[in-house]
Amino acid sequence: MTGIGDGGKRIVLADPRGFCAGVDRAILTVQTILKAADRGAAAGDGGLPPVYVRRQIVHNKHVVEDLAKQGAVFVEELSEVPDEAVAAGVPVVFSAHGVSPTVKGEAAARGMHVVDATCPLVSKVHREVLRFVKEGYEIIYIGHRGHDEAVGVVGEAPDHVHLIEHASDVDGLDFSEDTKLVLLTQTTLSVDETADTIAALKDRFPWIAMPPNSDICYATSNRQAAVKLVAEQSDCVVIVGSANSSNSVRLVEVAQEGLGSRGVAHRVDDAGDLDDSWFDGVQAVGISSGASVPDELVGGVIDALQAMGYTGMHAVETIKENMHFVLPAELRSRR
Repeated sequence: MTGIGDGGKRIVLADPRGFCAGVDRAILTVQTILKAADRGAAAGDGGLPPVYVRRQIVHNKHVVEDLAKQGAVFVEELSEVPDEAVAAGVPVVFSAHGVSPTVKGEAAARGMHVVDATCPLVSKVHREVLRFVKEGYEIIYIGHRGHDEAVGVVGEAPDHVHLIEHASDVDGLDFSEDTKLVLLTQTTLSVDETADTIAALKDRFPWIAMPPNSDICYATSNRQAAVKLVAEQSDCVVIVGSANSSNSVRLVEVAQEGLGSRGVAHRVDDAGDLDDSWFDGVQAVGISSGASVPDELVGGVIDALQAMGYTGMHAVETIKENMHFVLPAELRSRR
């Protein structure tokens, strides 16, 4: 741990925080297409936008708004992409959270030029579903109902993937001992949350198989570990991240568990969401951010807190991240 400060009101900064490799890859995918269009690519001609993106490329409203200002058009469903754009070959990007085979089939049927920005760690879970179903397994998938990642994974084999959210959901499952069972999980869940659910599953179905490696991604685990340590040294914690970001919401829960009765963990989209009353009597404020949050948003929160008198600051570093994912193959030459 390194830091500066006079022992007065201070900021405790989590490291690592912010962008993970999958998010960075997804954003860079859209930016690369936008830059190619700026250099005169045909897809930008004729009044058509340079790129369509299905759903939020990552779950952060500031990132989405910034890319939209640069020309990206975000749609909820592929049906919103006009035929003339498809005919002109305007790229359609799938978000970092992945999509179901139904969505891929719709894109293929319309002849869309698809650029798939699904995080490679999410794609791994999709492949696991297909492999285990082929081997005759029923899959219990721990995830959040309605989350884009969970929708895509379950969509690989909806008759064989059984989604549960909490340990209390295990009682609603009914499998005989001759049923081959395997567990998979959403990549952005809380490590502690899945531990309780996994324990309940093992108790109810002791023969259930575990995947070879944890599906919870390295960035999720790393950020939660850092936040735990930050919470131990803080009286209050602020997590920067959007409300629909699963990993950001989980960070708030992890921070609150670490604070206990000593303080409260808050989630903000940016510095504008800060409430002065949160910091009454607070000496140390912990800060971290979700895996889809640009660091300038964290910087804005730090600036606001420093204006409140939190002039000391030190970082809690748990691990150095060096993960990198290459762009989708068709875009690499454009870089």
